[in-house]
Amino acid sequence: MQAANDSEISPDLLAHERTYHAFNMLLRWSMLGLATGLTSLTLWFATPIGFIGGLIVGIIVWVAGYYGLVRHEARQPLDPWAMGR
Repeated sequence: MQAANDSEISPDLLAHERTYHAFNMLLRWSMLGLATGLTSLTLWFATPIGFIGGLIVGIIVWVAGYYGLVRHEARQPLDPWAMGR
């Protein structure tokens, strides 16, 4: 196995990082969908807030989750040694 210096990065390592990033994004979208669905359905069926209230809160949860979970990670560079990572 070759030791990688600072100027050259193994293609296998970058491929692994891309796969990890894709899996991580899949998990984040899944968590966002589950949180939104559970919140909306719980408020719709288990409280007197009803469908419209559950829908409004579900939209708020989705927007907050998107900005907190998905958008932040999507802007990260794939190179694990990049500045700011």
